[in-house]
Amino acid sequence: MQLQTSASRPPLPLLPENPSLLTRLRVGLRTLQVLKVEPTNPAFGAVFYDSVEIGRCAELARQFSRHEEGRRLLADKPSLSGSELNLEALEKLPPGTFGHTFASYYRAKGLQPIETLSPPKNDAQYLAKRLRETHDFIHLMTGYDTDVMGEMEVQAFSLGNLHLRTSLIILLNTARELPQHIPGFNAAVYVRRLWAAFRRGADSRQFASFRWEHHWETPVALMREQLIAPAREWN
Repeated sequence: MQLQTSASRPPLPLLPENPSLLTRLRVGLRTLQVLKVEPTNPAFGAVFYDSVEIGRCAELARQFSRHEEGRRLLADKPSLSGSELNLEALEKLPPGTFGHTFASYYRAKGLQPIETLSPPKNDAQYLAKRLRETHDFIHLMTGYDTDVMGEMEVQAFSLGNLHLRTSLIILLNTARELPQHIPGFNAAVYVRRLWAAFRRGADSRQFASFRWEHHWETPVALMREQLIAPAREWN
């Protein structure tokens, strides 16, 4: 799959003030077409989350206000934006730590941390930003790959863990294209793998309020044990 160039990329859609649900879904689907080929595009990623997920993020913010961990997160608003992460320094941490594993994973996959272009205006926008910035941590913690199948498993996991509308839209919108991108695609196996990932997400600790930046020196094996439910059989 080739990346779109700036010449072929459609213009960034903008949300009006107090958009209707139909408008938000329409804008979300338009931005998704770009994100399919440029998944780390910060501008389109922000509009996608704001159009589709802002209601869910507002609900999460209300939930966070009821417990200490959530209140601290909303008060501090820590950032994991790409410009604030030093992958070189993290990679110097001892092997097996979360920071070293995270940085090495990004180097090996040729990935760059998500960059946020504009500061959030409220708690809901902050949580949308936080979810974008920590997306790849789910790959790292669960072991789901960054290929098409692995990405769909991460979306199913996120749907089970956080009930994200973005995940549901991506899964539904991408379904008809999967035979082109997954060698030997088998619909029955695909559904079983997604269901296993969804149940695993539902059984795992909710990720949204977790303070990842406090655990760079924590063994990643210990974090997986504490955060992630065991993988279910899907064969």
